[in-house]
Amino acid sequence: MIDSMKHLKKDGFEAISAEQSPAEFEALFMGHWAQVYRLLRRLVGDPAEAEDLALETFLRLYRSWPHKYPNGLNIGGWLYRVATNMGLQSIRSWKRRERYELTAGRYALEETAQESPAEILAQAEERQRVRLALASMNERQSQLLILRNSGLAYKEIAQALDLSPASIGPLLVRAEREFEKQYRALAQEE
Repeated sequence: MIDSMKHLKKDGFEAISAEQSPAEFEALFMGHWAQVYRLLRRLVGDPAEAEDLALETFLRLYRSWPHKYPNGLNIGGWLYRVATNMGLQSIRSWKRRERYELTAGRYALEETAQESPAEILAQAEERQRVRLALASMNERQSQLLILRNSGLAYKEIAQALDLSPASIGPLLVRAEREFEKQYRALAQEE
């Protein structure tokens, strides 16, 4: 409770206003903190979240009273109302976030194909064959194919390999033919 008041002071909220002294706000804070915190703790269930919401409630009181309510205000009722609204808003946002995360997780699971061990093994063998075919090729041709299949444009490939952009197309065609030849040779060996 006192630590929470220190948070408000630490954040630069110790000066209330010309009409209200820091001691008055501190007394108000100490008088209502336990009630507001208990309400929020029961509402949201998480002690840390309840403390954050209670601090935010008192911060809102600090910012609005007595400026907005010069004729007086039922402080307890105001704090209860604001804390309740903030707690409900926190619950709604948590529920909304949970729903979005569950939906996203469900879609991710539905889109992910359930692969059999045989399919996984076949994919691993395929990757190994591709690596071996690339390793048996000319280094520049392998680099061309890797860069192109990584999504780079001809101009970017030319800059990366210090080549003329106009030469990239024909060099890629030759590299693809060489790759196909090496790949087929490896496939026939198995």
